[in-house]
Amino acid sequence: MDIVIAGGHGKIALRLSRLLAARGDAVRSIVRNPAHAGDVRDAGAVPVVCDLEAADAGEVAEHATGADAVVFAAGAGPGSGAARKDTVDRGASVLMADAAERAGVRGFVQISAMGAGEAPAPGRDDVWAAYLRAKGEAEDDLRRRDALDWLILRPGRLTDDPPTGLVTLAEPPVGHDVVTRDDVAAVIVALLDADDVRRRTLDLLNGPTRIEDAVAALRPALGA
Repeated sequence: MDIVIAGGHGKIALRLSRLLAARGDAVRSIVRNPAHAGDVRDAGAVPVVCDLEAADAGEVAEHATGADAVVFAAGAGPGSGAARKDTVDRGASVLMADAAERAGVRGFVQISAMGAGEAPAPGRDDVWAAYLRAKGEAEDDLRRRDALDWLILRPGRLTDDPPTGLVTLAEPPVGHDVVTRDDVAAVIVALLDADDVRRRTLDLLNGPTRIEDAVAALRPALGA
């Protein structure tokens, strides 16, 4: 496959690039900071320097042309304020979806967050509320698009623990727990292969089921 990753220097994105490149897929990773290009190359992807907060859909579409799918893994990240939660976690997602449509790329996997679009738990600050709002609005934008075969993946609390290969993957809610970044990346690879699992919103945690079995359980039954 030929995959474009938005937010290509993120921890999940780099893991995903390594998995895809190791099996022979072509990966283009969009990064804002040119200094991150070396890390992207080391992960087996081709770096594409493009600021998704400043570019227009036509420019981004050129970077996506010929791809089989886009994975949106960008985020404003820790330490950013409410304004950048909107411009990156929502705005860049909308831009990337617009660009995918222009480029004729139907596959679109969105890495979102549990609780997207919901009110934050008591005690969380305004920035967290802005983050959940931005993620929810980005999801809603995708759900309105008939030209994209979108899939929304909502991981639980992310860890850097070693991969387990075992998950809970289902439509929400599935509860709250952790999931390793390595397992998130492996699930995305499996979902990219399962192109009949689309137009779904899925929660993801570490759990009891092998990744390949969890994805297979989501696929339509033959003849259904």
